[in-house]
Amino acid sequence: MTSDTTQTEAVPEETGWLRDKAARAQVVLWDFDGPLCRLFASRPARQVAAELVDWLARQGLTGLLDDAERASPDPHMVLRAVDRRHPRSDLVAHLEERLTREELKAAASAMPTPWADPLIRTWTAVGPRMAVTSNNSPQAITSYLAGRGLLPCFAPHVYGRTRDLHLLKPDPHSLERALSDLGAAPGDALMIGDSPSDHHAATAAGVPFLGYARNAHEAALLAEAGVTRVLDSLQPLLTAVRAHAAATGSP
Repeated sequence: MTSDTTQTEAVPEETGWLRDKAARAQVVLWDFDGPLCRLFASRPARQVAAELVDWLARQGLTGLLDDAERASPDPHMVLRAVDRRHPRSDLVAHLEERLTREELKAAASAMPTPWADPLIRTWTAVGPRMAVTSNNSPQAITSYLAGRGLLPCFAPHVYGRTRDLHLLKPDPHSLERALSDLGAAPGDALMIGDSPSDHHAATAAGVPFLGYARNAHEAALLAEAGVTRVLDSLQPLLTAVRAHAAATGSP
């Protein structure tokens, strides 16, 4: 792996793999929170999850969650736990709306992942089409991309959370929708994600996967899930894309 601070080159084998993917990928599928930005940079996701649990408690509904779900730092885990007990109910719809509002607020102060913006712009100029396949709200994703001036690189291919919560990753539904809409075969795509659920969804869809890990804990989780290619910086990938562009005379 490489570091944003040292900006060192990837090892030769890894560099070759990245250059090959930069050359071959016709479609790049991005997870949102992680590879593109840190969505809850100003307000921890753990706090959002706790507030969802508190709201359920005020309704006398904490019994819907087990101990692990009540203590989860992931608001998506809370939402999906309730959906498993009361699928497509008004209760789930209300919780999802509350989470969407929090994600929209967070999008305004989200911290861009280092190297992500120039990578997206450079890679789009070379030719591949971009899509977001995420468990986050599509409204929050679109808001963030528009604020960064990146929406033209993706629109209209933003595939976020819907009311069908059972189709969130690790289900491959969002990836398969993106591939279908873009007319791309799984083997011609590349997914960049930061969680085991991203990897599982990519594997189920038949899409090659590149892991991104912000820290050692995330890297360990990806390794445990069987991910063999993990970067802690997108800079080597940007270098590979630029090298491909130079070799092909792309703008």
